[in-house]
Amino acid sequence: MNSKVTIKDLAEAAGVSVTTVSQILNGKGARFSEKTQEKVITLRDQLHYVPDFNARNLILRSSRTIGVLVPNIGNPFFSTFFRGIQKVCRQAHYFPIVFSASNDETSEKYYLGNLVERSVDGLIISSSSVTADTIDSILKPNHIPYLLFDRNQTHDDGDRLQVDDYQGGQLAAEHLVKLGHQKMVVMFPENLTNNLEKRLHGFTDELKKAGINFNPKTDIVNAPLTKLGGYEHADDVLAKKATAVFCANDELAIGLYRGLHEHGIKIPEELSVMGYDNIDLAEYVTPKLTTIEQPILKLGETSAQLILKRINDLKMERQLVDVPVKLVERESTAQPHS
Repeated sequence: MNSKVTIKDLAEAAGVSVTTVSQILNGKGARFSEKTQEKVITLRDQLHYVPDFNARNLILRSSRTIGVLVPNIGNPFFSTFFRGIQKVCRQAHYFPIVFSASNDETSEKYYLGNLVERSVDGLIISSSSVTADTIDSILKPNHIPYLLFDRNQTHDDGDRLQVDDYQGGQLAAEHLVKLGHQKMVVMFPENLTNNLEKRLHGFTDELKKAGINFNPKTDIVNAPLTKLGGYEHADDVLAKKATAVFCANDELAIGLYRGLHEHGIKIPEELSVMGYDNIDLAEYVTPKLTTIEQPILKLGETSAQLILKRINDLKMERQLVDVPVKLVERESTAQPHS
């Protein structure tokens, strides 16, 4: 196998210096003649020259890489979120790398440490188990710009993008109350992250305001935030004899659909089901899922824009961006049958 073509090989073929080739390929070759620039570009293509990543990093002192840490890349929410990050990073000629460590603190420290070693330019952190201690011991000493998003509610003075989850919970309760539901149950995981706590508090506070009784000890079904979690806890939901259920995310709701179907329960005639996130699948289940929409793709784009701003200006004021949510009413909720 032939060895990889180096910048020195390209320079010798073009009859110019390595510095000349480097400047032309990095868009800084305006001082050279068009003939020289064209020759270098043509030979680059003919020889299939690809820049050496590590050498380039040493010269530019930048990897033009953004690390993205999420709790579960298999969740459609985070795959869409990352798509938004990719779009902005590509336009800015940055390379995003996503890591999913399933909220395992040891794995996340491993990934963060290795990203620092590889001179990552910035980090977008959406995992709840990345603690203030990890940030203080790994990121701050190495002056790595970072942005905290969504689940990560670490008490920290860094840049943050956050969704108004309290408002989301309120909107969900308000919708179900307007339909006439009096007996409601919620499906949430046992250990709540800060954003899920806000989501639940918004829901229960709105019910209280409407004069509807909600008992946290009896009206909450604990289930993992997955389709399997929703499916496996369908029996628990039905045991509550409620007319409506509010799920902490759409994945839970979609899993619950299957469990209810296997029990012969019709949605929404016998039980109204409501989700949260508005992932792509919400429109493709039957009936289409009523949910609270987070602008997922836009959240990814905004996250990338914020971290790139920070990379370009380390001394700028703290960036704190709040994003509203909205109700998307579809076919899975209706008035309760008497």
